[in-house]
Amino acid sequence: MNNRYDFVYLFDCKDGNPNGDPDAANSPRIDPQDMHGLVSDVCLKRKIRNFVLLAKNAQPPFDIFVQQGAVLNDKILEGHQAAGNDVDGKKKTADRKQVQSARAEMCKRFYDVRTFGAVMSTGANAGQVRGPVQLSFSRSIDPILPLDLSITRMAVTEAKEADSPNQTMGRKNLIPYGLYRCHGFISAHLARETGFSDEDLELLWQALRQMFDHDRSASRGTMAPQKLIVFKHQTALGNAPAHKLFDLVKVTRKPGVITPRSFSDYETLIERANLPAEVELLEFL
Repeated sequence: MNNRYDFVYLFDCKDGNPNGDPDAANSPRIDPQDMHGLVSDVCLKRKIRNFVLLAKNAQPPFDIFVQQGAVLNDKILEGHQAAGNDVDGKKKTADRKQVQSARAEMCKRFYDVRTFGAVMSTGANAGQVRGPVQLSFSRSIDPILPLDLSITRMAVTEAKEADSPNQTMGRKNLIPYGLYRCHGFISAHLARETGFSDEDLELLWQALRQMFDHDRSASRGTMAPQKLIVFKHQTALGNAPAHKLFDLVKVTRKPGVITPRSFSDYETLIERANLPAEVELLEFL
């Protein structure tokens, strides 16, 4: 890769919980000072990883390192073995050359390692990788209203409870609607170090466009991508500060809308006239 990229990603959630906080009984994450909703970067990375698993069937070079139920140290050891290193992760400690070779093998095999980076020094040391693709926390455009709703279950778990009139009570957390904005950054220099390629980049764009369609659940309501606005720099170092480019994208409520309940209640304006000549604007959604 010879170009730096910065991008703005807009997605929304209707009647669901986009990212529950385990420290708050799985309530939707919020900024308590202004009540704007938050979605963590690792939440979106998880969805990207899951999409790549579906799209590429976990076949190298698109296997996924961090996935549910995976034993990471076993995968790191496999990286050493693929590199021809005589390391067992317990008695035989990897030397610097072996660490470098295993690190290269892990980048070659796993899409998420060469994309997001990884800490691989927990067992058979394969070093650390700083990924070229980084995401910010997503923040809602407007304040959100977290709701804690009661639900009931009519069935019982044991026969002795069958004649009881009592119902099992439960809770569901959701927001009526929220439009979230995420900022992303892609470093060409770090991409060269990990082997992140143009093919990997296209897969990332595809994941951001389609990942919500393969992540449906009742608790998440209706989540959908709405805008993917990419700034492509002519050079690897970049031709403009990222925050200045992000300021060119304005998302505001339409006149007269008090309580937004859909993406159509918002206007997205891109100040194209102020776009630097050395930066190309791409819209994938």
